[in-house]
Amino acid sequence: MGDTIKANGVEIAYRFDGPENGPVVMLSNSLASNYTMWDAQIPALADKYRILRYDQRGHGGSEVTDPPYSFELLLEDARALLGALGIDKVHFCGLSMGGMTGQLFGAKYPEMLKSLILCDTTSRMPDPTVWPARIKAARGDGMAALAPSTLERWFTAPYRAKARKEMDRVGAMIATTPVEGFVGCCMAIASMDQTHLLSRIRTPTLILVGEDDPSTTVEHSETIHGEIVGSKLVVLENAAHLSNIEQAADFNKALRTFLDKH
Repeated sequence: MGDTIKANGVEIAYRFDGPENGPVVMLSNSLASNYTMWDAQIPALADKYRILRYDQRGHGGSEVTDPPYSFELLLEDARALLGALGIDKVHFCGLSMGGMTGQLFGAKYPEMLKSLILCDTTSRMPDPTVWPARIKAARGDGMAALAPSTLERWFTAPYRAKARKEMDRVGAMIATTPVEGFVGCCMAIASMDQTHLLSRIRTPTLILVGEDDPSTTVEHSETIHGEIVGSKLVVLENAAHLSNIEQAADFNKALRTFLDKH
């Protein structure tokens, strides 16, 4: 079951799965989601790894503070969470916004990382103009109104058509995201430009991306791959933004193989 703990001045929601003495894999969520977005990864890892899932600030069960947020702030939340839990080194895996937090983690605190997995993410938002409209819509119409268009970006049309139950589950996750937490993180994403920091990352790095991701494209992952020496890039077929859900088996295979190696 999940719990909360005070870290970096806020209550952070987290959950452990897997053996207590296993190597820790820390999973960091995307915008407008919570740590249940990683449900499909738990069976693939929990035999060997101690899985630490957490909700980034303003999301899920974590505390909402007033916007704006920054990735420096979100990184310090993650670092403080590890400190509060008495964990000094992890494999860090983040998707989209979680991957943006992970890039900064790799650049600033390599001594805390065994490996780094960056999924469906980008080091710079090519079009920051989309964010004011999303912020306005969230504040004006509520998060539920954003769910349909978000699901269209997150999953391919064939998957949406066949996985109705999963669409309902993820749609509810989006709809229940606190508005001001969403806004704070939107502001962090809109102003994020970390490409120049990537060359500092020396931690073993795996980059995973859905071939059909319209938000953080294969091209964005190729940029990250080109900047991080020795990184490995895996493109997952028939997957959009939440490739860890849409192609869970292929995602899990790539993730587990990489973790076992490092």
